[in-house]
Amino acid sequence: MNFLNNLHPVTKNLLLINVILFIITVFGEQQGFPITHYLGGHVFSSPFFQPYQLVTHFFMHGSLMHLVGNMFGLVFFGNLLERVWGPKRFFIFYFVTGIGAFVLYQGIGYYELLQVREEITLLGYNYHDVHHLLSEGKVYTNAGPKMTEYVQMLSVPMIGASGAVFGILAAAAYLFPNMEIMLIFFPVPIKAKYFVSIYLVYEVIQTIQYNPTDNIAHLAHIAGALIGFIMVKIWQKSRTNFY
Repeated sequence: MNFLNNLHPVTKNLLLINVILFIITVFGEQQGFPITHYLGGHVFSSPFFQPYQLVTHFFMHGSLMHLVGNMFGLVFFGNLLERVWGPKRFFIFYFVTGIGAFVLYQGIGYYELLQVREEITLLGYNYHDVHHLLSEGKVYTNAGPKMTEYVQMLSVPMIGASGAVFGILAAAAYLFPNMEIMLIFFPVPIKAKYFVSIYLVYEVIQTIQYNPTDNIAHLAHIAGALIGFIMVKIWQKSRTNFY
């Protein structure tokens, strides 16, 4: 409990909500209730998309390692930002970066979806019928690779706090560039500006290479970092004393 007592209120509550929802999701889905399907964030034109998913998606995680990685970033860097900004500003920052990353990622996803939609239309499928069948819980079988891709784009939700966490990383690296970090898998001190820069370069490379099988929304990570950086610059200009 001493660990939780050392956390600032927004950071602590975000951590608890994420952990509790992960536990509920694991047990719920073992019982056959698809919590991730309802609370994960679907592409905007999907029959499964709901406005509340703009927020709920970044409290959902697909595995224990997914959760631990994001919560490490939240606790280590987010707690620092909340200390210097205060709870209100940090709360706003977290939600804006999380929602903003989702909107940018799914906005591009919607554009890609339209391209695939044109291709399946040329193959003789009616996408309205596809959406209707999916909304009724029915599935297509042996429909070919393009239809399979289209259905997957509609059905697979985006989950995780990574967009908000990358916003936190970008803000921390900008405000505290020379802060040294010691990673478990790399036990050598590295300055925040180098750590975050290397991490973002990796995300850009992964986005360009585009491997759909890795199930990681690299573009959302970049979007979160970009939004976080822009917010810090705006706030910095709007106040004489940023802290």
